[in-house]
Amino acid sequence: QVQLVESGGGLVQAGGSLRLSCAASGLTFRNYAMGWFRQAPGKEREFVAAIRWGGGSIYYADTADSVKGRFTISRDNAKNTVYLRMNTLKPEDTAVYYCAAASLDYGLRSQHTYDYWGQGTQVTVSS
Repeated sequence: QVQLVESGGGLVQAGGSLRLSCAASGLTFRNYAMGWFRQAPGKEREFVAAIRWGGGSIYYADTADSVKGRFTISRDNAKNTVYLRMNTLKPEDTAVYYCAAASLDYGLRSQHTYDYWGQGTQVTVSS
């Protein structure tokens, strides 16, 4: 049984930092691309970042309120864990953050690409 378990969320002041972790089990982690998505209240779930199998290709959301330059995705295949380091947090980053695993290595900005999802971890940024 595949499990993805996120941790590291919490309440932080604007400008602060958090590091989210997602521990995977029940799958051959190194064979999966991993992604982070988030869903704010009243909004649809959106792509945040993704990293391919070997970590050589990384993608970040490319929106007006982009996380690029503030967030860093990484993975440790020895620990079956993917991370999301979030710096300079803003109130608009408040959301439930989900990690996901994809057996495909393309289309990683789309949530429909992913095979497995975690339960999510809440991140709240106060102003």
